[in-house]
Amino acid sequence: MLETTSYFKYQTLIREIERQLTATFQEIDDLMLINQARVLDAFRAEQVDETCFYESTGYGYHDLGRHKLDSLYARVFGAEAGLIRPQFVSGTHAIACCLYGVLEQGNRLVSLTGRPYDTLQKALGLSSSDNGGLRAQKISYAEADLTTGLDHDLLDYILAEKTQVVLIQRSRGYAQRRALTMADIADLVLAVKKRQPDTIVFVDNCYGEFVQEREPCHGGADLVAGSLIKNPGAGLAAGGGYVVGRADLVEKAAWRLTAPGLGAGVGAMGTVKRLFFQGLFLAPHQVGQALKGMVLAAALFERFGYSVSPSPTEMRGDIVQSISLGSPELLKLFCRAVQAASPIDSHLRPQPAPMQGYNNKIIMAAGTFVQGASSEFSADGPLRPPYTVFLQGGLTYEHCKLALAEVLAALETRLS
Repeated sequence: MLETTSYFKYQTLIREIERQLTATFQEIDDLMLINQARVLDAFRAEQVDETCFYESTGYGYHDLGRHKLDSLYARVFGAEAGLIRPQFVSGTHAIACCLYGVLEQGNRLVSLTGRPYDTLQKALGLSSSDNGGLRAQKISYAEADLTTGLDHDLLDYILAEKTQVVLIQRSRGYAQRRALTMADIADLVLAVKKRQPDTIVFVDNCYGEFVQEREPCHGGADLVAGSLIKNPGAGLAAGGGYVVGRADLVEKAAWRLTAPGLGAGVGAMGTVKRLFFQGLFLAPHQVGQALKGMVLAAALFERFGYSVSPSPTEMRGDIVQSISLGSPELLKLFCRAVQAASPIDSHLRPQPAPMQGYNNKIIMAAGTFVQGASSEFSADGPLRPPYTVFLQGGLTYEHCKLALAEVLAALETRLS
């Protein structure tokens, strides 16, 4: 017997919308099977066994499980090499290690997806005093927004000057643009390589893993990074990040994480390896659960007159659903309802507050087993117009359904 009265209120509507989404949900089921097969094949090819889970200590020399985890990620993501470490404190940290690892003094970095999201802006020194950012390293920076389509004239203009690294941010961050699909990324890679074959194409893959059948390295990207408390950790990884790509570039990122000359050869893994392996194995299914939840959210809130992106049947490049609410009051109400429908800290009331790395006050609802894990059902947004909430994650589709009913009830009560 269901105890959640809000779900009873919307049960008929949700079932009606689910019937309308049958074809979209079947596509997600097919995607889960394809990606699960790729992951399973990689586990078997790497001959993962129980010894891979054993704890390493100290310097972590000769950690065969760590080495096999790196190789496993490389195989799954279509790369030459991988670097999967709990020492990455966030996706931003992994991304910064990549960029500062491959960029040298006098180089040029170009973002082809506009201004990076808030935390990366500060990590690169784009929105704060320099303090060791790009300018201090004598690295120049330029950007162009090609997220609405491949503009060859604009690309010619921005790449008229020799460019060592191109940055592509797959997800939208807190911008109002859509996430990039793998077709978008592959087109950008091809266009860059035609103009400057030696330019390194780096992709921030956060929120995008397993959302489609291919990953950025399959589309020609040279270097890719992301967070383990997003898609590839499946809610099991308690922290960490990953880097995959060309072997020489991955090693340069490793030098930034540890030290030049040490690179990927050191770093004790403690007891986390089993969860990293298991999280990767479960990731295709968990991402599918989140995708179904976000498709349902898009259809529900569109039905109630809100502007949503992506639309319910639109091809998705990540697990994020944006919903424009139009007022700070509704943004706060939405996040508080998500928090109240969470398994952890459901009794707490989120408040907008300054947050390290962001330029505006942020309100975050994350009643998650892992702090800040956006693989789990969560919502957040900056308190700035148009007061858009960014909904993401979901360990189970069932939780998504129950929580969305709670959010609808809270918004309807406020607007009635």
